[in-house]
Amino acid sequence: MAETHTAICRFCHSFCGIKVTIEDGKVAKVIGDKDNPMYFGYSCVKGRQLPQQHYNPERLLHPHKKVGGHHETVTSGEALDDIAATLSDLIARHGPRSVALYTGTYAFPYPASSALAGAFMQAIGSRMKFSSGSIDQPGKPLAIALHGRWNAGPQPFSESDTWMLVGANPVVSKWGGIPQYNPAKRLHEALKRGMKLIVIDPRRTEAAEKAHIHLQCKPGEDPTILAGIANLIIEEGLFDRDFIEQEVDGFEALRQAVAPFTPDYVARRADVPRDLLIEAARTYARSTRGMTTAGTGPNMAPRGTLTEYLVLVINTLCGRWLREGEKMPNPFVLIPERRGKAQAEPKPQGWGYGEKLRVRDLGDNAGGLTAAALADEILLEGEGQVKALISVGGNPMAAWPDQLKTYEAMKALALNVTLDIKMSATAKLADYVIPSKLGLETPAMSQPNEFIWFYGFSTGYPEPYAMYQPKLIDPPAGSDLIEEWEFFYGLAQRMGLQLVLAGEPLDMVNKPTTDELFELLAKGSRIPLDEVKKYEHGHIFDDPSITVLAKDADCAEKLDIGNVHMMDELREVIAEPVTDHAGYTAMHFTHRLVSRRMHDVYNSSGRDIPALVRNHSYNPAFMNPGDIAALGLNAGDVVKISSDHASILGIIEEAPDVKPGVISMAHSFGDAPEFDNQVFFIGSNTGRLTNVEKDYDPRTGMPRMSAIPVNLTRVDQNIAAQ
Repeated sequence: MAETHTAICRFCHSFCGIKVTIEDGKVAKVIGDKDNPMYFGYSCVKGRQLPQQHYNPERLLHPHKKVGGHHETVTSGEALDDIAATLSDLIARHGPRSVALYTGTYAFPYPASSALAGAFMQAIGSRMKFSSGSIDQPGKPLAIALHGRWNAGPQPFSESDTWMLVGANPVVSKWGGIPQYNPAKRLHEALKRGMKLIVIDPRRTEAAEKAHIHLQCKPGEDPTILAGIANLIIEEGLFDRDFIEQEVDGFEALRQAVAPFTPDYVARRADVPRDLLIEAARTYARSTRGMTTAGTGPNMAPRGTLTEYLVLVINTLCGRWLREGEKMPNPFVLIPERRGKAQAEPKPQGWGYGEKLRVRDLGDNAGGLTAAALADEILLEGEGQVKALISVGGNPMAAWPDQLKTYEAMKALALNVTLDIKMSATAKLADYVIPSKLGLETPAMSQPNEFIWFYGFSTGYPEPYAMYQPKLIDPPAGSDLIEEWEFFYGLAQRMGLQLVLAGEPLDMVNKPTTDELFELLAKGSRIPLDEVKKYEHGHIFDDPSITVLAKDADCAEKLDIGNVHMMDELREVIAEPVTDHAGYTAMHFTHRLVSRRMHDVYNSSGRDIPALVRNHSYNPAFMNPGDIAALGLNAGDVVKISSDHASILGIIEEAPDVKPGVISMAHSFGDAPEFDNQVFFIGSNTGRLTNVEKDYDPRTGMPRMSAIPVNLTRVDQNIAAQ
């Protein structure tokens, strides 16, 4: 007999409210929940494949241990016993720093797992915690540390008459500015009420198609364009004079630094029409409400921190922050109440604290320890060398930059453990693979998306929404699956460690439930978790009385739009050569390769689900048809794409939306180099083209992972059969 339940989709970070049909204890169908007040019935093609994800024949149902070069199944108890013993030995011989943790994208939807992973690292005394955010958008939190955060927060999308997206396509990526909770509907409604959308992107994306102005730029020139817009706003007196005078430092330093970025210079360097650039600046600045936001691509491109800083600068120049008496859009639900004040917050230290890495003078920073240096930490011998790596919800072989170095690092580990639902590229190299329960087999709550507010701005829920989902189904019969948090709890038990969560020591004899951990994580929340549980479709816990408070009488903090480090970097940008090819220096390249999102995959996930690979299971090298013809190529040809560091194979596909001189490819595809010729089945890893030791941010360690200069060479078209 069929039953229908509401649930939280955890295929990605959006947490869409869905309806799940269950027949005979198994998931049969998933659709959007029209009664959900945040998502309005939205679901994407990936979320609707949750039944196939849960019952995929390639899903791992038992832990695996590598024995003699191949994997054998073991029980979870046996795996935990072995791993605990090995970790204890490594820590005794090499110290806690020898153990590193990497939490990937799929750690985010499971709050208890991420929390206990951190608690475990704290218990063993290791600060070597790395996350996918450090190689995704570390410029966001660092830029806030340099510029400062406005305590009340940004103006909401729902009230804006303009919005500027920099390298963001939220309709597909569910990120970058438009609230990612049914973004197409929210954009449609905004345009209908007259909002003027400005998009800066080398592709004519789904968002760009709806734009009032689209600056189809040369990739990697986001700082140039944003500095030019800031210059126009200043020179034409379009900035908020009162706000600048009362709440901002650094105006004169900024004015001098952006002055060389004239419309003529920006147009020539970024390859955008001069008049359209001017119109974009005027349209944005002459509007009354709305923000500028940036996506993942500009953060992966050169000078991502500077890009994010200039995003904040433009917002501040125009005074686009909430003021005293305005309604707080989201005072939070499952975390403590936030009553913002109309003032700048004290600036946190941006870098130079915490754990010090042994390479490139890197260390902890506002974006976290950089995963771009973790392969080096594994390979570099000597005191402090990382000997053991635990990867949770991540796939380093697909996600980390400089893939060939990552490959050597994965093989060099004394203990390589990955928690994953399938035999990923990383899992194939792991000593132990621990499969975990999936979303509908465990309780869920929406709390993680509330914390996003602290990572950047204009993200997280636009209203005080929350939802809870109980466990809906059992794992497949005969399986041996655990939740990720149970893995860390089990290790701690065996190693005699005390775990602490939300300031509370956990009972290390009687294992807690996931719901009990949720209660601890939601301790002190504005709305109790028990209250949230009453609303099966989720609920917006609105309170119009919560408004922005007045500035403290003794507050001397100001937003800084003339930070010395960023002004120095602007001077470095203006000193760079302007090339007439795709390279950044005299070395000639024909194209710049940019990252992108695709509807039917989420990083390295989804490629084992037939309905999601109906068109192809690889990541095409999307190119402008004119470029393809000029190179004597055809759609479907296999080419070698070469940076100054390495080469990958790509399969050409026509894309009129891509600017000439650009190749657009999704990241996190491919496998180890011995599988390269299977390009038609697994795609190629664009991270291999990146050199982590060159062209990196000296504070975050973020290397160039997009806007990469490359050349193309046609190769043997029978290569996939070799």
